[in-house]
Amino acid sequence: MAVSTTFSGPKFESLFLKSSSSSSRLSSTSISNHISLLGKPRTTFIQKGIIRCDALNSSSNDQTTTTISALELLKTSGADRYTKERSSIVVIGLSVHTCPVEMREKLAIPEAEWPRAIAELCSLNHIEEAAVLSTCNRMEIYVVALSQHRGVKEVMEWMSKTSSVPVSDLCEHRFLLYNKDATQHIFQVSAGLESLVLGEGQILSQVKQVVKVGQGVNGFGRNISGLFKHAITVGKRVRAETNIAAGAVSVSSAAVELAYMKLPDASHGNARMLVIGAGKMGKLVIKHLVSKGCTRMVVVNRTEERVAAIREELKDIEIIYKPLSEMLSCTCKADVVFTSTASENPLFMKDDVKDLPPASQEVGGRRLFIDISVPRNVGSCVSDIDSVRVYNVDDLKEVVAANKEDRLRKAREAQVIIVEELKQFEAWRDSLETVPTIKKLRAYAERIRVAELEKCLGKMGDDISKKTRKAVDDLSRGIVNRMLHGPMQHLRCDGSDDRTLTETLENMHALNRMFSLETEISVLEQKVRAKVEQNQNFD
Repeated sequence: MAVSTTFSGPKFESLFLKSSSSSSRLSSTSISNHISLLGKPRTTFIQKGIIRCDALNSSSNDQTTTTISALELLKTSGADRYTKERSSIVVIGLSVHTCPVEMREKLAIPEAEWPRAIAELCSLNHIEEAAVLSTCNRMEIYVVALSQHRGVKEVMEWMSKTSSVPVSDLCEHRFLLYNKDATQHIFQVSAGLESLVLGEGQILSQVKQVVKVGQGVNGFGRNISGLFKHAITVGKRVRAETNIAAGAVSVSSAAVELAYMKLPDASHGNARMLVIGAGKMGKLVIKHLVSKGCTRMVVVNRTEERVAAIREELKDIEIIYKPLSEMLSCTCKADVVFTSTASENPLFMKDDVKDLPPASQEVGGRRLFIDISVPRNVGSCVSDIDSVRVYNVDDLKEVVAANKEDRLRKAREAQVIIVEELKQFEAWRDSLETVPTIKKLRAYAERIRVAELEKCLGKMGDDISKKTRKAVDDLSRGIVNRMLHGPMQHLRCDGSDDRTLTETLENMHALNRMFSLETEISVLEQKVRAKVEQNQNFD
């Protein structure tokens, strides 16, 4: 779960530090300071991407105002071409640490809707690739943006449109990270460092699911796919090489712990337990109840198949299945109700609960609802009833507040691995930066080939045979390909060798200068123009 000072993500303040926060709204130039896990400050700059130049033509009575985009200025200058040509990896997110569940549930996107969300995001003018990570404790959008500020603006407007949450409200709770910071964030998420419960394993499964769902989806491209696959590697390595998972609990186990914290000690052995939902979360709730000594519980689910499988696994435990139609009657007989379904609408509202008989006197007469679903299964209005106590995922912080020093030590061990993997990923992504030069060099050579071919064919006259014409064309292609083979070989590397990568980038700059490729139309601009034209045609 991302922790943020202002609107930035992968930090651990909620577990270890209390740091001051500033406004999350972007100004024309805003600076957001982050405190890293190891205490090193980081600064993210967000600047307006438009430079305006006003010119007065003295030979005319008219004053001409010329607006030059940063992209157009880039075409006229070879300075820092490599870094400015590059598209940006951006994460825009809201988590349990930055945003209340009331807002997160409006933004939640079911797994079945992730491909649709990716397609809609990639239809935006400045978004090239996208992925969605939506869990009970976080909602994060990862994109490759052709323009940072325009891309963020488009994604924020999309999030607002799909959730009906005003952009201004989103800005108050979001975190926003670019490139290296965004990469570090997803690595920390996968490693369990951003989780409400440090080191919990379920988040790694959820990151894997992003890749599984994204396979074959247009828009889940090379950069985003590579990012999430590398994050999975990081998550596995951290758990294998550190003891961060030792004693770690999940959201489900934290929910069970919270229930037992709120129940009177004398009732722990005989409190009546009801679990609604037998999916992954519900199954974990059942297992943790068993680990606490519970030997009998009622499980309400849409079908009996999953409950039967759990019953077969836990043969010594009395697990009673009931269909959803009997949910309220089962609730009447329960002291603690755990809800963990994927329902997009609440299962319990005030009118459903107000007339139910109170819980047993052994638990104080108050029924506990432990709701770990997002969107919530229990409406907030239920908490208005005196005989009921409602807890949701945001209330689990009370369970994980202990052992902060031990958590910090484990996180530092994991962070060493993350830093190593971050360098490897950045090197891989740097190796992709020669692709625009390769494309422009091929286009440059092809224009020359075609022009010279036309001259040659013109001199040969109109009566040459098709066979001769094809032979000359093949000859010209062969010569160009042989000439380009050497330069192309020196523009390719996998990023695994720092020395090779450095030489490759030097070769790229040299070729850009030798063939004046800096004056070619920007690859990013080509992509933006193509997307704008595509959207205009679609409209």
